[in-house]
Amino acid sequence: MLWTEPPYTLMQADHPGSSRTQPKRAPQDGVGGVPTHAPTPEGQRERELVARVRAGDREAFGALVEMHIAHALSLAFRVLRHREDAEDLVQDAFLAALEHIDAFDANRPFWPWLSRIIVNRGLDVASARAVRVTEPLPDDVSDSSASPAVAAERREILSRFRHELALLPPRQQLIVQLVELDGYTVAEIAEMLSSSPSTVRWHLHTGRHRLQHALAPLRGDGS
Repeated sequence: MLWTEPPYTLMQADHPGSSRTQPKRAPQDGVGGVPTHAPTPEGQRERELVARVRAGDREAFGALVEMHIAHALSLAFRVLRHREDAEDLVQDAFLAALEHIDAFDANRPFWPWLSRIIVNRGLDVASARAVRVTEPLPDDVSDSSASPAVAAERREILSRFRHELALLPPRQQLIVQLVELDGYTVAEIAEMLSSSPSTVRWHLHTGRHRLQHALAPLRGDGS
């Protein structure tokens, strides 16, 4: 593969759940990623790299991968919930981006385009899987100062939350996680999914309602 030689290996990037700080999400220019002002130095460098990639520069592609790989792995893990599958998805997405780089609008940020490739391919994989894989429950989920009864209750609620989250349809599950855990806006997710903001809001509302309903008995909110 084009970037699996040092220093462009997937294993060198931070994986979701690692103790190291994850990079911030790529900034968006204007509404829907449409530039409304001169590009930042990082954005200008990205455009230059894309131009070099189109000219056949292999090192430029490696640099473009380095700019986005940690963020791409985090998003892929959100979709597939499995580290090795996320690595495969990211590698496939970058190669697809390289194959279709001439179709990319270089006046727009690269990340929204790449994220759509990751999400679309990842949701296809997630929908085809018979068994959904969820993250294991952390051993240190409870507050050390809490009583055993309170700690047990918190563990039960978190365990139920993870279970119910995994039962949501893949697209709905992803939207809830991107909003609640990663801080994406509805507009950003709509662009990522090639969907309308109203559709994203519907999925978010429905997913939240299902989770609240499932957790209500544990929280004493009803049966």
